[in-house]
Amino acid sequence: MRASGILLPVFSLPSKYGIGCFSKEAYAFIDFLKEAGQTRWQILPLGPTGYGDSPYQSFSTFAGNPYFIDLQTLIEEHLLTEQECAAYDFGRDSVSIDYEKLYHARFGILRKAYQRFCPDKTYETFISQNTWWLSDYALYMAVKDAHDGMPWSSWETPLRTRQPDALRKAKELYADEIGFYSFLQFTFDKQWTQLKAYANKNAVQIIGDLPIYVAFDSADTWAAPNLFQFTENHTPVHVAGCPPDAFSATGQLWGNPLYNWQYHKETDYAWWTRRIAHSLKLYDIVRIDHFRGFDEYYAIPYGDKTAEHGQWMPGPGLDFFRTIEKKLGQLPIIAEDLGFLTDSVLNLLKDSGFPGMKVIQFAFDDRESSNYLPYTYPANCVVYTGTHDNDTTRSWYRHAPKECRDFAAEYLHKPLLDTDSLSWDFIAMAMSSVANLCVIPIQDCLCLDEHARINTPSTLGGNWTWRLTNEQLTKELAAQLQHMTKLYGRLSS
Repeated sequence: MRASGILLPVFSLPSKYGIGCFSKEAYAFIDFLKEAGQTRWQILPLGPTGYGDSPYQSFSTFAGNPYFIDLQTLIEEHLLTEQECAAYDFGRDSVSIDYEKLYHARFGILRKAYQRFCPDKTYETFISQNTWWLSDYALYMAVKDAHDGMPWSSWETPLRTRQPDALRKAKELYADEIGFYSFLQFTFDKQWTQLKAYANKNAVQIIGDLPIYVAFDSADTWAAPNLFQFTENHTPVHVAGCPPDAFSATGQLWGNPLYNWQYHKETDYAWWTRRIAHSLKLYDIVRIDHFRGFDEYYAIPYGDKTAEHGQWMPGPGLDFFRTIEKKLGQLPIIAEDLGFLTDSVLNLLKDSGFPGMKVIQFAFDDRESSNYLPYTYPANCVVYTGTHDNDTTRSWYRHAPKECRDFAAEYLHKPLLDTDSLSWDFIAMAMSSVANLCVIPIQDCLCLDEHARINTPSTLGGNWTWRLTNEQLTKELAAQLQHMTKLYGRLSS
């Protein structure tokens, strides 16, 4: 069935307190999607962010980001007051997130809510159902706070290596802080569950994002070092990244710890099964980032300053997905298969049955293969004009080499492309393709320039900050989207 949707991170939603969250504006965005004939809302990872504010470097693969908790709901629940919220500075720019101000303000006001919170049976049920990850996460965050935010690798040896006596003492010493972080996760889960239910009620499915790797400084690595390629001293042996290519002469050094795939296989992929099951509780469809890593992963010696001296190592392959499917049933997964793909990766994608991704911008870039041109697509794929890692289409065209712009004009059979309407030419190209699903970044619907870019890979600072305003989601835009969706047969019946 043909369908379409919009890519918009939760943090980019309009809201009153410095960052997009599960507020009334999120519900209004779902209403906009319904009016525009869109049945998918794709978001970025929902985990708590750390250094660099990247949703792909989270303190936990299971926890939710406290920044997304709606303060207005807490006011309505009498855990906060309007005056208390107004007393904090969450940042004054309505179109950009100030993470430094947000960090100090959000946790300050949320602690006030926690002090007034009275646990009930619903809370107790949540705790008991999530103890398998929540107890480690809450303790990790409490100890981290006590160490001025330092990574667990810098903690004293008894805590760093999780010696039982040290853990017992820490749980006693930081009991209130553990309770605070447990309250945050309960509140996050309650608000997100209500928002997702509203989306589903309005025939909108949520496409979530599951990074293949976890952050080194995370509860996941601290609590279960045996899952990763660590030394006996819990130091990484190799870390993740990508080799040099036409986009980067020294490659990309991500720095994430790599998995001990032999151990995962011996345990029947138990941790991964829980991780994917948890994701399928949060989302209707899961986009798995860096699908290639399940076929082969790039291992860079720990301590290297660039990705130049890594090597490809075998991943778990199809056995990984088949094992998890036996436990969870058919997996509603989108495979992020961008970049250079070997025959073995292509075979893994084909054998898995998952739809891959196609990006229109790449079709006209001579550094990419030609299989991003719409006429080459299989039906079982998801087409995008661009992703969160791309520039907006308007800005891409403005800065692309002349031969790329000329190729796009020729392909569209237009001698001269108008930058004011260019994005909609690309949207039409995506919508009209045979791809079963089409997802458009909201920035392209609004024909925005580079100031609306979400992320520039391999850079620090200035990423993950762009925000939408209420005034941009107009009825005229909804009507324009609805018309094109109907024109190309993507409206739900």
